[in-house]
Amino acid sequence: MSVTSDMMASYRAPRAVVARRLAMGEREDRAFAILMAACGVIFVSRWPALAREAHLEQVELNPLLGANLFALMFVLPLLAVTLAFVSHLVLRAFGRKQSSFGARFALFWAMLSTGPLYLLVGLVEGFIGQGTALSIVGLLWFVAFFWIWISGLLEAGRVAA
Repeated sequence: MSVTSDMMASYRAPRAVVARRLAMGEREDRAFAILMAACGVIFVSRWPALAREAHLEQVELNPLLGANLFALMFVLPLLAVTLAFVSHLVLRAFGRKQSSFGARFALFWAMLSTGPLYLLVGLVEGFIGQGTALSIVGLLWFVAFFWIWISGLLEAGRVAA
């Protein structure tokens, strides 16, 4: 299946999608591409909120975009790899047998597959601002992200066992 089809299928059956993707083999280049695509989507989703902030605060937009570009395309991947490794160690301590690659892939896939919801979060933050609507959409993204991530971690442990 295509990446976009798998992204949408992740909301219904995340374990099946992760199992199918892990069956393609452990390829770090594929995992890194998924991570960078997710970071790119998150960066683009921040644009409306940054434009709103620049307009309301009467500041230049380009420095805000540059700072977010650095944070989301250079720092976030490092944090994501670290979080995946920590989750791998925690699950190993509880007796799970997933590989480190499986833990990384589960997190990166959750980041990418919830990208459309994060784009919605960015639109709501940019056009409506802080409030109930942003809280609801943010909670929806949060629940979907953890659903896909935890399901992916469990499937990575089953595939590796």
